[in-house]
Amino acid sequence: MAINILFIGDIIGKPGRKAVRELLPVLTRQYEIDLVVANGENASGGIGISAKEADELLSSGIHVLTSGNHIWKKKEILIYIQQNPDLIRPANYPPETPGQGMVIKETKSGHKVAVFNLLGRIFMEAVDCPFRRGLEEWKKAAKETPVVLVDFHAEATSEKVALGWYLDGKVSAVLGTHTHVQTSDERILPQGTAYMTDLGMTGPADSVIGVKKELAIERFLTQLPHKFEVGTREIYLEGAVLSIDPLTGRAININRIREKCSRALEG
Repeated sequence: MAINILFIGDIIGKPGRKAVRELLPVLTRQYEIDLVVANGENASGGIGISAKEADELLSSGIHVLTSGNHIWKKKEILIYIQQNPDLIRPANYPPETPGQGMVIKETKSGHKVAVFNLLGRIFMEAVDCPFRRGLEEWKKAAKETPVVLVDFHAEATSEKVALGWYLDGKVSAVLGTHTHVQTSDERILPQGTAYMTDLGMTGPADSVIGVKKELAIERFLTQLPHKFEVGTREIYLEGAVLSIDPLTGRAININRIREKCSRALEG
């Protein structure tokens, strides 16, 4: 029997957390989900994640929180991430960096699932090569389970597509995050790896990638810095549902999802 995994795109602030609370229980039942993974690096006010918000999301039915280049925005997370292995940071940060780049979880049916995080380098920070590091992390994970998921937090679509091809037939899925714009290229590559360039954003669609549209437009017009505020309307949960063979680690199916909350954020 296949393992069903829900992977949720970047959770943005309070609206994104609302979407998780409202829609995750429904989706878990609908798709008979065995494991839930979500990118939570922007769960606190639209940038970074605090201990409080991490605990909230992990207690809401999410089993693993991945992250990215904004993981260190809240100083308290430096300690939290060392004490809570279910929040992971990009594996291609320096080895001295707090926290871990991979976690292995066991489903109720007893199947192990490895999840690791990588950060892209194009238009991003100067970090270790995600291709070489990704291969190393896969080799470590494969010693314990054939089911391996990769969150590639990257800006350039070319870099994401290339990593998908590079890891095809090794990992079970390469799923992109960071741009907050869901792509429609979900597919299973020839050697059995599920791929999607970007899972999208869990938060307000009535915005500019999560930020109130008026503030974002003003910044583009004036080139002056403005404090960004998260939008509150048209809230969606975006991501993908994967079905994976637990014996081979090969993806059987990938379905892109986009579900709307019943009402706007109050207050």
